[in-house]
Amino acid sequence: MPLKRYWIVLLTSMALTCTAGAETTVRIGASMSESGDYATQGTAAANGYRLCETHLNEAGGILGRPVEFIIQDDESSSDRAQEIYQSLIKEEQVDAVMGPYGSTLTEAVAPVTEEHELVHISPLAATTSIWEQGRDYLFMVLPPAELFLAGLIDMADEKGVKRIAILEESQLFPQAAGAGAEELAIDRGMEVVFREAYPSGKEDFGDVMDMLKSGEVEVLAMAASNLDDFIRVTEALKVADVNLTMFGTSGAVDEYQEALGADAEYHYGLSAWEPSLPNPGIDDFVKSYEARFDRRPSFHAAGGYGSCQLFAKAVEKAGTLDQDKVRDALLELETTTVFGPYAVDERGYQTANQGVFIQWQDGEKVVVWPSPLADSEARFPTPE
Repeated sequence: MPLKRYWIVLLTSMALTCTAGAETTVRIGASMSESGDYATQGTAAANGYRLCETHLNEAGGILGRPVEFIIQDDESSSDRAQEIYQSLIKEEQVDAVMGPYGSTLTEAVAPVTEEHELVHISPLAATTSIWEQGRDYLFMVLPPAELFLAGLIDMADEKGVKRIAILEESQLFPQAAGAGAEELAIDRGMEVVFREAYPSGKEDFGDVMDMLKSGEVEVLAMAASNLDDFIRVTEALKVADVNLTMFGTSGAVDEYQEALGADAEYHYGLSAWEPSLPNPGIDDFVKSYEARFDRRPSFHAAGGYGSCQLFAKAVEKAGTLDQDKVRDALLELETTTVFGPYAVDERGYQTANQGVFIQWQDGEKVVVWPSPLADSEARFPTPE
């Protein structure tokens, strides 16, 4: 081939390659707990990622490029989550990553994402200690775990009840939430009758029922990562005929009421998000989620969706997928997504989101705290 023709062919080939590269898909890797102990929360969060992917692509993608989420089931296992992120980064060579479900798995995965200097927006991790280890690329979206039971303590104080017990699963997030509840209760002058940790997978809570009775506890604040634990404790309360003025948990999902029915009445739960909140785009998100997945979105679903929105906003602000520039954009960003307000300090630690408390009333979930966002007043059981 003559030299001139060779250069024409080569330059044409290079031009076609560059054009194709400009249209390549932005591949975002993540693990999520779609089986195992955290499946209820993880499946919803994964669906939030998937719906955000669809909506981003309908709006033209990110930087004009289509978006593809690569989500793998970590089986609620820290070891499996680490393996997945190593594979996504080294073998799949994804353009970016998003976080898994919860504090335990986020703590396991963070060293991997930090090693590779990849921005890691965590949709559903809230334990402060994770952000106190000098990490540069990790960002919090939820309210801090230490505040997860703040609404319950605040309402109990307003009600004038003084004797509180705290029950927590022996995992990273629940123990942080329990510690925060204890500090808040003491600050309000309440008596913490006991603060008890229990091992994951505990089946029999009879010993806890005995402690509640002997301590004449009025308020039980419970923090756990596994929905089944809340259900077991509720059933144990009924069997042991333990009467509480208030029972509050660290989660609020439809599956809770579906499992317990009328026994969920009067129960409180921390929710980082509810569809009644005045967040931009929330109505369209709820309608789209219900149409696609045939159920109402939980705050875990909204957390996944909102975190994906944050990533897209940061990339558009940075004008590039360069991870250091995206990181800088996230540090400076102050916005409100479908999930709620977002702003962080220099650690990537959330400073804007406080969450809400719900109560089950007549089989429905209503917001009762804080007052400016409440759509119903808290109810209390009638003494027998």
